[in-house]
Amino acid sequence: MGHGSSKEDDYSSSSSSDADTKPSRISRLKQRLRLHRHRHHRTRGSSSQQKLNAAEDFAGIALLTLINAEMKFKDKWLACVSFGEQTFRTNISDQTDKPNWNCERKLLLERNGPRVARISVFETNRLSKNNLIGYCDINLLDYLARDSDSDCEAFDLLDPVSSDVVVGRICLSCNVEDPIETEKNFARRILSIVDYNEDGMLSMSEFSDLINAFGNNVAASKKEELFKAADKNGDSVVSMDELAALLALQQEKEPIMNCCPVCGEIVEVSDKLNTVIHLTLCFDEGTGNQVMTGGFLTENQASYGWMFKLSEWAHFSSYDVGLNSGSSASHILVFDRKTKRLVEELIDAKIVLSMRAIYQSKIGLGLMDKGAKEILQSISERQGRQMNSVESAKDILKFVEFFKDQINMAEVKYPLDHFKTFNEFFVRELKPGARPIASLEHDDVAVCAADSRLMAFKSVQDSLRLWIKGRKFSIQGLLGKETCSSAFIDGTLVIFRLAPQDYHRFHFPVSGTVEQFVNIPGSLYTVNPIAVNSKYCNVFTENKRVVSIISTAEFGKVAFVAIGATMVGSITFVKKEGDVVKKGDEFGYFSFGGSTVICVFEKDAIKVDDDLLANSGRSLETLVSVGMTLGVSTKKPAGAELPNLESCVLGD
Repeated sequence: MGHGSSKEDDYSSSSSSDADTKPSRISRLKQRLRLHRHRHHRTRGSSSQQKLNAAEDFAGIALLTLINAEMKFKDKWLACVSFGEQTFRTNISDQTDKPNWNCERKLLLERNGPRVARISVFETNRLSKNNLIGYCDINLLDYLARDSDSDCEAFDLLDPVSSDVVVGRICLSCNVEDPIETEKNFARRILSIVDYNEDGMLSMSEFSDLINAFGNNVAASKKEELFKAADKNGDSVVSMDELAALLALQQEKEPIMNCCPVCGEIVEVSDKLNTVIHLTLCFDEGTGNQVMTGGFLTENQASYGWMFKLSEWAHFSSYDVGLNSGSSASHILVFDRKTKRLVEELIDAKIVLSMRAIYQSKIGLGLMDKGAKEILQSISERQGRQMNSVESAKDILKFVEFFKDQINMAEVKYPLDHFKTFNEFFVRELKPGARPIASLEHDDVAVCAADSRLMAFKSVQDSLRLWIKGRKFSIQGLLGKETCSSAFIDGTLVIFRLAPQDYHRFHFPVSGTVEQFVNIPGSLYTVNPIAVNSKYCNVFTENKRVVSIISTAEFGKVAFVAIGATMVGSITFVKKEGDVVKKGDEFGYFSFGGSTVICVFEKDAIKVDDDLLANSGRSLETLVSVGMTLGVSTKKPAGAELPNLESCVLGD
């Protein structure tokens, strides 16, 4: 490949050739390194390689291999692995009921990070989107800690509609690599690329090219010194194993890699652990099996067919975290707090198009001002009557099927045939214990009020900067003059957005006494982010809503705002003024449609959990359940002031 035999080079010729090396040769080498990453494309805007915040968080690098599966019918199959904010997919199998993939991927394990890997199996018989058939959730840390002599294990694949139905089995293996061996293997794979004549030996010239590709301007004498240290017998060439061991040792003492030769990202010389992690995950050639394709955010994105890929390539649609508008709003991504991974919210494509047309344009909102508000009101009332009819019960099964991996029927109190109308199912109750309440005996801990997508902000200013784009939003406008006190003005704002597939009963986030209810009439705009993120619309201050005030000992007064939305005909409360309530108690429910609850806390009354604030700071909603922790009180208990020492009398 232009270098001849490795034995033809000697130290003097290689040292002098450094200055004469043509940039094009180094460029070609870097390009060759990057070819190993062609399968691991990145979605625009996706995060870079995972990085540890602290060394003590490091639990290891796991090599996960999806070996094969046994399904109940023949098809062409693919499998996806979702872990944290990354998703990977296998190749597509042949037409069979026993797909064989042997695909692997390395995953960074953190003690306080994601633990559960969601493995999903799709049939690939559709053009635009493949069909989810089964899934399983595996706690990787528990799996690795198990006492077993077997290298692989089979897991049941569960039906996404009903988690108590098994639709197949998948066989996988997972093990943690020894860090030293991982580093040596990485060096060995990198060095194999510059072994131009593939004789298993490296000349000084080949080694020099590699150092240049690493982006480190090491002096020629230093490169020569390293090379001589590995050249034990002085024959001007070294074996791959010798040089790999030397590089691993040298990288620990004095790193020679300033940038990743695969993706080009600058690595911090002082952060040795993260450098090794980055390089190991970036240059993932594993054990020779097929490496899973990466660069996806969710399993839905990874499983999309060629029509979606074409629209993405043509920039008609994009897939990203955060604030989205226009065609980018077609996909709403949220962070599942329980599994610590990204998931896509399912919305019918026709509904997305109509919402974009109405809420993200001046023309659409202009139609609202010319009578469309009344039309929405009429549609919502008519839809409400229809959902209360006996005929509507036939739609329940189709609804559950559409949201099959987002409605867990095992949690529902009654079976499907119990519900006589669609609305009865929509306001369904859950089995006792399905939503445990965090720190139940500690009233200074607030909990999440609804199964929802949550956004939390320390102030209204933060919410306007990161999420709510309506130009006229304010706390006064939200609460109304009758209930808005000065203490709420600069207070903490927590938004719980309920989607149609959610459990639609809302609960008390705090313990206290219900002081009052105030009905505020208004429109019935959608509460979908497509509208909330629109600068042309003021959803929360214009929609129909009920404001209640809860008086507490730990948080002061808390404003609880139940907001109606398109298709929501009614908001029903099961508590009344003067009732003493406990956090987690049921407060009420929304009838059919999407809806939102907003809690406003007085200024400096609550410290919201860090993970919720961090996600909100990225304009990323967090998927939460009733009873999960929301935050802790920061108000001083009444009577907790220090005594006046001047008035104290010391005893004898």
